[in-house]
Amino acid sequence: MKKMILGLALAMGLSGTAWAAGATIPMDKAPQRTNDMAALQNGAKLFVNYCLNCHSASFMRFNRLRDIGLTDKQISENLTFTTDKIGDTMKVSMSPTDAKEFFGKNPPDLTLVARSRAAIGGHSGPDYLYTFLRTFYRDPATPTGWNNKAYPATAMPNPLWELQGEQSPLYNKVQSQGQEVEVLRGWEQVKPGTMTPAQFDQNIGDLVAYMQWMGEPGLNSRVRIGVWVLLFLAVFTLVAWRLNAAFWKDIK
Repeated sequence: MKKMILGLALAMGLSGTAWAAGATIPMDKAPQRTNDMAALQNGAKLFVNYCLNCHSASFMRFNRLRDIGLTDKQISENLTFTTDKIGDTMKVSMSPTDAKEFFGKNPPDLTLVARSRAAIGGHSGPDYLYTFLRTFYRDPATPTGWNNKAYPATAMPNPLWELQGEQSPLYNKVQSQGQEVEVLRGWEQVKPGTMTPAQFDQNIGDLVAYMQWMGEPGLNSRVRIGVWVLLFLAVFTLVAWRLNAAFWKDIK
């Protein structure tokens, strides 16, 4: 039930209106871990536990997690629900009827969220996700009691608050165009979570890396193959040049 509540909260924050919102702070750089198998495995675990209750990943099959080093047994025992089969797509556990009743529409599919967010927001999708999931803070002026620096006035409470704890933003007052404005300078931990801030950032980095990998699982393989193809073409160009010189050397 606890995971279901967290999943419902996440669905509210990752809805289409959230993607259209403009951030008031610079995006933090998400760690690049799409080649880190341990990070991707941890990210997959977090995704299944905290996202898949309400969001689907309908273009991703559970058995594709073999590509990040998991066996069918590990996937079946740790990352699937009792009704799922290893070859099934990552469907949401909440029924469409319940989703429509709770939100008025079904929560968005997250398979391509890291790529689609970049297309809509004009900045890195992973950077936005990494910033959004780490910048929740308590705000008694909002209906949920939570707010977010990457998406101000979000209707979504912090779905990971038990892991992160509670934090409060710290500001510096600066002059801008003749007016005094507040600029975010950091965070103060108000209530500890089950993870330290460093551990939480590490885990969010893993989750974002998995969501980035999930959007294009073949990207790393394509890049590796592309490097070898370019090296082959470079060597072939040298060989072709020498063959051409040898062929024409006696022809005037």
